[in-house]
Amino acid sequence: MAEIVNRSQEAGASYERFASWDLADFDVPTGREEQWRFTPIARMSSLLDPAAYGGTVHPSVDETQGARVEKVGLDDERVGVVAAPGDRCSAVSWNVVDEATLITLPRGVDLDEPIVVAYRGEGGEAPLASHLVIRAEEGAKARIVIEHTGSMRLNAGIECILEENSSLEFCSLQEWDRDAIHACHQRAKVGAHANLKHTVVTLGGDLVRVCPDVAFAGEGANVDMYGVYFTDSDQHHEHRLWVNHDLPRCRSRVTYKGALQGRDAHSVWVGDVVIGASAFGTDSYELNRNLVLNEGAKADSVPNLEILNGDIEGAGHASATGRFDDEQLFYLMSRGIDERRARKLVVHGFFAEIVSEIGISDIETRLMDAIDARLEAGGRL
Repeated sequence: MAEIVNRSQEAGASYERFASWDLADFDVPTGREEQWRFTPIARMSSLLDPAAYGGTVHPSVDETQGARVEKVGLDDERVGVVAAPGDRCSAVSWNVVDEATLITLPRGVDLDEPIVVAYRGEGGEAPLASHLVIRAEEGAKARIVIEHTGSMRLNAGIECILEENSSLEFCSLQEWDRDAIHACHQRAKVGAHANLKHTVVTLGGDLVRVCPDVAFAGEGANVDMYGVYFTDSDQHHEHRLWVNHDLPRCRSRVTYKGALQGRDAHSVWVGDVVIGASAFGTDSYELNRNLVLNEGAKADSVPNLEILNGDIEGAGHASATGRFDDEQLFYLMSRGIDERRARKLVVHGFFAEIVSEIGISDIETRLMDAIDARLEAGGRL
């Protein structure tokens, strides 16, 4: 069944977005469509063909006291409740997968340690599909880290449901080997006075396309979305966000930063924020910054903001892409710091704001070490 992903549903409104559970509603993209125009379709063609799949893959989940982990069918009433797929890739995943992994955070639980969910690829040409559901019941509070490592062709759907007054810190780490292909549609529904901190870190893979969507299910909901990506030679990293403000008095902040180096490194960031006609008192802002470290790298950045009522707290967007700042480098070198360390310090400073938001010191250190390794390689990975 098809649906329009916006409750306002004003006739002809440009912010209406088509979504459907039915794969037949989505043609195979050619690359000329707006939502595919930056994507190298040929490199991910197997993910768009349901006949090519080798089946369903379930992640490993750390057994954490206080959380429930189950494998459930797609007909379970707790699955498929956020929104229908919005493109062919996510529709293929939904129609290929036969079971979902469900993580439930019971009402009122407050977990000290993060729950680690791991996809560990072991190679193979056939793509695999996965569906993960994270449900935070009323008043629950937890952190969940999704780790992607090794080599795999993975097409995944992730649903995050936050009930009233719950709090979820969600972190998705793409640390794939260089030959991995990964597409993921991450859809969240945030209830009244709930808080979602959503972080995406993309470092590895040949092609990675992550599409986070956020919808609000109650007034007073709060969302902070952070992203970090370091794109090396011949890598394609694409992040496409959709934040749908269609209820009053909700807040969202989006901050993504990326660095690029090497021949044919290509990053894409598209941020769509819609403030509907009845979303009075909305407070929203989105920001993307890109740091191009050398010749041959390309960053596409497209912030979109549509406001359909005049009674909001605030809204804005900003985007900038620039070369490495030679003045900063000169300043540091003039004080006795060698060029290699000076470049590292500039990049560390660029990313520090977002990496520190992860809030897990081991992961923060691991990511900065990974960024350092890419700087050392200088686009030759």
